[in-house]
Amino acid sequence: MESSDHSENIDHILKTWNFEPGRLTARIIVSSDGRDVLQMRIEMGLLQMEIVGRPDGERPYDFDSYLEYLSAQFLTEPTAPLTEDDCVEIDREFVQLYHRRICWLALREYEKAVRDADHTLALMDLCRDHSDDEEWIDSHEHFRPFVMFHRIQAKALIELEKHTPEHAIEQLTEGVEQLRTFYETEGAEEGEEFESDELHVRLIELRETLREQFDVGQTLNEQLDEAVANEHYEQAAKLRDRIHRREEPH
Repeated sequence: MESSDHSENIDHILKTWNFEPGRLTARIIVSSDGRDVLQMRIEMGLLQMEIVGRPDGERPYDFDSYLEYLSAQFLTEPTAPLTEDDCVEIDREFVQLYHRRICWLALREYEKAVRDADHTLALMDLCRDHSDDEEWIDSHEHFRPFVMFHRIQAKALIELEKHTPEHAIEQLTEGVEQLRTFYETEGAEEGEEFESDELHVRLIELRETLREQFDVGQTLNEQLDEAVANEHYEQAAKLRDRIHRREEPH
């Protein structure tokens, strides 16, 4: 029996970084060659991911991701069908991006979470547009609201950190409407009850928590919507001016 290389043994990591059931724990560490890597503690060990490009560090056909590779292929062959190998690689990339996205959310790296959510949504669009396998397409589309939910959350928390609670609340309202549009156009035939949908409820709860925590009444955009609905056009014009001034770079 060959002796093992102690440098490859990760017992010391697992003993000092306990797995906590029901809680996602992740961290960024510096690897032996000096690059930052992302680690996620799982029950049977840990996952290590690259922080840019594909989480597994691979460069499919010298592209940063399989999405980039396929997008380049479809520029020259727009009607080319996805092959079985393409589908396998797409599914791999979906799973990898999911793990990295939830780590970014746990670490409050919201811009990186948005980046990976956008990548996932673009991959879903590509599947929908270039596959004839409805069952395979649906297996991804089923998770679109969940990815949108993560993106909406992250965008709102970016607004909270960089701007104001009012911006975050407006971002959540905009996100709720995006989610509503998806359910109305894609999920209506399944009888989705949007108002009681868990993702919708959680976004509304976050919005109202921010409103209460930071003592925000009606936002400027909410006041504008009300003024337009009530045909108070002079007031609406003043509100538009205020919103425009607020959004101007200082």
